[in-house]
This record gives sequence, structure tokens and C-alpha cells, in this order.
Amino acid sequence: MRIEFYVLSSATPADRLRAACQLAMKAWRAGVPVFLRGSDAAQCSELDELLWSFKAEAFVPHDLHQEDPTAPVAIGLDDEPGHAHAVLINLSSTISPQVERFTRVIEIVNQQPELLSACRENFVSYRQRGYDPKRVEL
Repeated sequence: MRIEFYVLSSATPADRLRAACQLAMKAWRAGVPVFLRGSDAAQCSELDELLWSFKAEAFVPHDLHQEDPTAPVAIGLDDEPGHAHAVLINLSSTISPQVERFTRVIEIVNQQPELLSACRENFVSYRQRGYDPKRVEL
């Protein structure tokens, strides 16, 4: 499994959501199913709205997991992915309980102190589980 921590230079939560949408669009265009894991139901709704509007000239087929778990981009919390070989884009501060079911994991980190701390703990936890997470500067 490939695990990458995409590090943003800003501390703005909206930039983090926008980065998640851009990465989801890129994976979908490459033919890879995506599971966007929000931190709570409100963030999942925000992602659902943002995927409609973040890029005026592009449409990313998506749905909330409870509506359609097999959508090309499914948005949920700790749900089991509807596709094999999917990419997990994790916006929660914790590691997904379903992490083993994905072929690639992207953690999006911004400069909010509490999120930085949680992501550092996740980085260490992935290493302790035998993975080799990488850091990617955005």
C-alpha cells in the first residue's frame, strides 16, 4: 500500500477541502475509484457541495456513501469502500479503520497546529504498522 502525506503551506480548512477535491478529480480521471473520508457528517456534506462547484468546467461523479457506495467518488466516514483497489483521501485526524482495504492512502495536512500534531501521530502509526509513508509538499 502506498501512503502519502500531502502537506499544504496554508492553515485554511477550505484549502484542504479544495486539495481533496482536486486529488479526487485527478484519480477519477485516471480511472481509479476514490473514497473521500470526512471528519464528520457536516464535512461530508461540504465535500459533496464542493465537488459540484470547485471547478466550473469539470464534473466529478460523486455521491455520499450511504446513497451510493459504488459511486466513482464516494464520500463517507468509517464506511467500508464500495470498490476494490480504491484510493482513500483521508480528511479525518485519525487513521481509517478500513485502511487495509485501500491500495493507496492520501492524508492531507495543513498548518493548523492540532491537525499537524494528529498527522504526525498518524505518520508514526503507519510506520509502526510496517508501512513507509512519504511526504509530498504541495
